[in-house]
Amino acid sequence: MKKAMANYICAGFVMLATLIMLSSKISADPDLLQDVCVADLKSASKVNGYPCKSNINITADDFFFAGLANSGNTANTTAGAAVTPANVEKIPGLNTLGVSLSRVDYAVDGLNPPHTHPRATEIVFVLEGQLDVGFITTANVLISKTIKKGDVFVFPKGLLHFQKNSGETPAAAIAAFNSQLPGTQSIAATLFSAKPEVPDEVLTKTFKIGTKEVEKIKDKFAPKK
Repeated sequence: MKKAMANYICAGFVMLATLIMLSSKISADPDLLQDVCVADLKSASKVNGYPCKSNINITADDFFFAGLANSGNTANTTAGAAVTPANVEKIPGLNTLGVSLSRVDYAVDGLNPPHTHPRATEIVFVLEGQLDVGFITTANVLISKTIKKGDVFVFPKGLLHFQKNSGETPAAAIAAFNSQLPGTQSIAATLFSAKPEVPDEVLTKTFKIGTKEVEKIKDKFAPKK
């Protein structure tokens, strides 16, 4: 089982390499102007990325992350999906390289709710299980498909998309992005848990529901005490 999982994770990295080549001319992030620019994550300066730390202080660990080998804990999520990112915040050596990965684990019936990545195109590779996936175009057309172990699906940059486990067993996927920090906006959480709060009137008119319904939804997204 471990060997099979390792093989699929390796395949995920091959997929990432392909994404890098395809996106080299239209990279979401600016091109680098040096061999490496390992992120100084402690710096207070944040100008379109992280500043570089001194090359004297660079180590192999700046380019390493072991976190994708382990399944995420889907029991700790309300929708039954757990995302483990491998972005510049986890791998400082990704700074200015314009790529990153995530692992997504899904419980049975688990959902990665509708969301967008404002800074990146995403390509997913199914490690285990079966997923119903889809994205919505700006013309409100749903492009969807059921994908299984070994399949690949692409979500264009900035478009609303989702993944749901439609199989009878837990599922897992590797997602690759052409950005070191693609960003994620989950639509429901963004609207109903923003601080300061989005005015109720905006939400009632948007979703054609009453104020009481809005407050109930906000309560569901409120942090657990």
